[in-house]
Amino acid sequence: MQPLLSQACWDTLYMVGWSTLIAVVGGLPLGILLVLTDRGGLLQNVLANKVIGQVVNIARSMPFIILMVALMTFTRWITGTTIGREAAIVPLAIGAIPFFARLVETAVREVDGGLVEAVQSMGGNTWTIVRTVLVPEALPSLIAGTTTTIVALVGYSAMAGTVGAGGLGDIAIRYGYQRFETQLMWITVAILAVVISLIQFAGDFAARSLHSRGGRSGPAPKLRLLKAEEQAAADVGKVA
Repeated sequence: MQPLLSQACWDTLYMVGWSTLIAVVGGLPLGILLVLTDRGGLLQNVLANKVIGQVVNIARSMPFIILMVALMTFTRWITGTTIGREAAIVPLAIGAIPFFARLVETAVREVDGGLVEAVQSMGGNTWTIVRTVLVPEALPSLIAGTTTTIVALVGYSAMAGTVGAGGLGDIAIRYGYQRFETQLMWITVAILAVVISLIQFAGDFAARSLHSRGGRSGPAPKLRLLKAEEQAAADVGKVA
């Protein structure tokens, strides 16, 4: 069973890796947009915010097994099949995007509004604020949210294995449950527990490291503000 388990582990990591990448690419701008379009946001648009929020809520509320079935036609159109690890990536990614978007929204809302105002006072536009303040300052929380998303996707991938997606979930069902090989099923459970523990440890370590340094580039807006204030004070001194 060792070659079978090795291939199953690789299939699980393959599905989770690609799904995480797509979820981050799709969920990060969506979460930031939810903050920017909210009341008092830089791009305040209450109607757009409510529409986006409702779409995210509906997608999040759908159980993953139902989402896989509902997306079969779309999955077949994208990948040409509904079975296998490539086909599983489609519902995994679509299910993870709204989940990650809400985590991004929570992380970005925690950013100090004073930094945003400081960059605005220096003439920074919305893109500059997002690039130099919101994302860098929220980076530790974003890393933690990404870790949570990866852990959830590992569980989703095991569920996808029950409908022919492959991976450790498929091994646990086909051999551990249907063929009554209980020992093999518990081995897959142990492997999943180890994988999740390693992912959580790595994510927590990265988030703590960034938090202790104030984010990847957190001090930069404060430093620019300090320089601007010093320059203004110097100009006043010259005039006097």
